[in-house]
Amino acid sequence: MTISNYNPDVISCLANLSSDEVFTPPNIVNQMLDLLPAEIWRDPNATFLDPACKTGVFLREIAKRLLAGLEEAIPDRQARINHIFTKQLFGLAITEITALLSRRSVYCSKSANGKYSVVEGFSDEQGNIRYKRIEHTWQEGRCTWCGASQSEYDRGPDLESHAYEFIHTDNPKEIFNMQFDVIVGNPPYQLSDGGAKASAIPIYQKFVEQAKKLNPRYLTMIIPSRWFTGGRALDSFRKSMLNDHSLRILVDFPDAAECFPGIDLSGGVCYFLWDRDNKGLCKITNIVEGNSSTLQRPLLEDGCDTFIRYNEAIQIFRKVRAFEEDSFSKLVSSQKPFGLRTYAKGRDHPFSGSVKMYGSTGVTYAFVCYLQSTLPPPPS
Repeated sequence: MTISNYNPDVISCLANLSSDEVFTPPNIVNQMLDLLPAEIWRDPNATFLDPACKTGVFLREIAKRLLAGLEEAIPDRQARINHIFTKQLFGLAITEITALLSRRSVYCSKSANGKYSVVEGFSDEQGNIRYKRIEHTWQEGRCTWCGASQSEYDRGPDLESHAYEFIHTDNPKEIFNMQFDVIVGNPPYQLSDGGAKASAIPIYQKFVEQAKKLNPRYLTMIIPSRWFTGGRALDSFRKSMLNDHSLRILVDFPDAAECFPGIDLSGGVCYFLWDRDNKGLCKITNIVEGNSSTLQRPLLEDGCDTFIRYNEAIQIFRKVRAFEEDSFSKLVSSQKPFGLRTYAKGRDHPFSGSVKMYGSTGVTYAFVCYLQSTLPPPPS
């Protein structure tokens, strides 16, 4: 069978640079852009920033929507193109090669002012998609901005520094010296910390925090879902997000492969809409094996400091809470309860100084470590 006129989107055919720097499929980009209000595509004054350009797909898809939406306001096609690309779309590439990819995707030329560029009006080759090599600022073996390991990223001028311009400044507004209505993107997720194999520190949260500093009307990014539970370098970010009533839409993929085919990201991925001027409940969608569940609810249930990921669990949680009984948390403990490791088995018979230990296999006897100073040691 011959398939005629098959013309795939070249961006959907590109291999990812790594599991840390994942290219966003065009269909996911458009799902994210669908979260924005329709009237923004008809606004000739609306400005858009992608602070982590990789292929330029976000800016390209935004440009398509603006080209259609502004046809009535700016009837001449070339004038409309020039206006959109020079006045409305801006990007920061994460590496030199992604800068070239992005310009090629958006301007149809690796040089914004080149012979084959679709845009008239740029005076330099970068246009509004810029890349500036930034160096880390080292202090005690770590970058003071992003936490990168000096042993891993102090590489010299011949290799990429992976010091991203957007998060290596106190005032991101100075980069383009302007205010943005919409910030979109898929930031780098992590940096190797120089430790054991696969050991890394998250950095995606820094892009979200920096974007909020610019105070856009709307912010939408796709990031790992690991922040739901906090942990390494994410506790303050988690707290901030879960208590932010401007977070109005959250779409969660527990299996990242449903969003990024072929990519294994532990904990899944999610994208969200942050709406500065409209606070309220969050519309949360879980997507599992192609099936979706959506519920309008608070990110934190009343009296709860843990994010409940799955919508199906909310009704169960609320029914249990309605009984107003003591929480099960009062019956369990953290690691090493009573000074014992959780794998302690004990002995079958009591001995001097022992205490009873109840478990799934019955009653055993163990010597509790915090009693060592007052009781004699158990017999050998």
